[in-house]
Amino acid sequence: MRRLLRLWFSFAEPVDRKTYAVHGFGLMAFKYALDVALIWRFVGVFWRPIDYLNPLWSAREQLLRDAPTWLAPVLVVVTLPFLWVGVSLTLRRAVNAGISAWTCLLFFLPGVNYAWMLALCVVPPRWKQTRPVEDASPQVDERLTSALLGVAAALGITLVTVGIGIYLKRSYSTGLFLGIPFTIGYISSYIYNRRFPRSVGESILVALASTAVAGGALVLFALEGIACTVMAFPIAFALAWPGALVGRVVARHSVEPGAGVGVALLAPLLVAAEPRPVPPAHEVVTVVEIAAPPEVVWRHVVTFPDLAPPTELMFRMGVAAPTRARIVGTGVGATRYCDFTTGSFVEPITAWEENRLLAFDITVQAPPMTEWSPYREVNPPHLDGYFRATHGEFRLTPLPGGRTRLEGRTAYVVDMFPQRYWTLPAGRIVAAIHERVLRHIAALAEEEEPR
Repeated sequence: MRRLLRLWFSFAEPVDRKTYAVHGFGLMAFKYALDVALIWRFVGVFWRPIDYLNPLWSAREQLLRDAPTWLAPVLVVVTLPFLWVGVSLTLRRAVNAGISAWTCLLFFLPGVNYAWMLALCVVPPRWKQTRPVEDASPQVDERLTSALLGVAAALGITLVTVGIGIYLKRSYSTGLFLGIPFTIGYISSYIYNRRFPRSVGESILVALASTAVAGGALVLFALEGIACTVMAFPIAFALAWPGALVGRVVARHSVEPGAGVGVALLAPLLVAAEPRPVPPAHEVVTVVEIAAPPEVVWRHVVTFPDLAPPTELMFRMGVAAPTRARIVGTGVGATRYCDFTTGSFVEPITAWEENRLLAFDITVQAPPMTEWSPYREVNPPHLDGYFRATHGEFRLTPLPGGRTRLEGRTAYVVDMFPQRYWTLPAGRIVAAIHERVLRHIAALAEEEEPR
């Protein structure tokens, strides 16, 4: 057993083709059997091999929809040691074959990883064994080993913390956006400097690389989309930087080896323990002046036909764009529907002052955007209620010369930390929607002859 553990988790044991195939695919089969047993026991569903090979987390969510809330995080935790063994074996098999050790990162690419594993099962070794086993294979560079250990630890902490925060607690919280990046920087730099001191520049570079790999893993496993992951990178990189400096200092001054590893547990513990505060409300107001009287403008406020396809970069990147508005009934109690490229907003009318004020609540809304992803469909949790509009108004004010001042108002909340950061793009999205709708109303009203 000791030899097996050394083979699976260390970098000292060489790995040839046969060892890689037997242990790699054997552990994969064992992991599959373990997951199948857990899901069958607590969900009563058989997880087919074809479903198991699907890397999309959305597919697993569908499978686990009736599972206890703790089962998904448990499956993630169970996966981590197998993930590490897979990377470790792949790295040493690549070195044995005379291939760059960095190709072990292909293990994280869905689809590509299986092809790469099969290739490593057949590629012959580059070095012939003429000496004892411990001297026969080329050794993995210690600097590379430390860097990859740091990246792997950072990735493990990210997956665990994201699983707890987003999929268990359903909260994009302080610990998630501040704790994870700092911890990634800390633990990757700590491990990189644990055995031998490295330079500040190298430590920061490893921390930033770990942050990028963790973000990429969220995209590749369909936990998040590309656009929002890229938007989060400025925060992540800014916090990983000081984390790397702290990790380097702790590693260089720790008396006991590994004494600083426990600090890395602060992020998941913080996410698990922190309460979810009530998000503050925000409002966006947009105004246009229209060369038409209020009674003409009013008709196009209540309902308007199809808009032209959006040309603005924001909407072309996937942000939901308004396409038309329709109404069922008149007066207070009527229901207005505003159709977007991602679905429809349901807007019960709460105030109806003809030619002056139309106000409505927003009880159902479509996803705010369609995420960019390598996959056909990806539904990250932040698209489900974390950015939501709550109330809307159109106010019409008559101006001299038969003109009208049209004011559009939308109240919204962003249930994601840090509020000040995420309300900037959220406010810009709402303003862009206002501008698109108000310009359309203005064009329709100005083309119509007053009645």
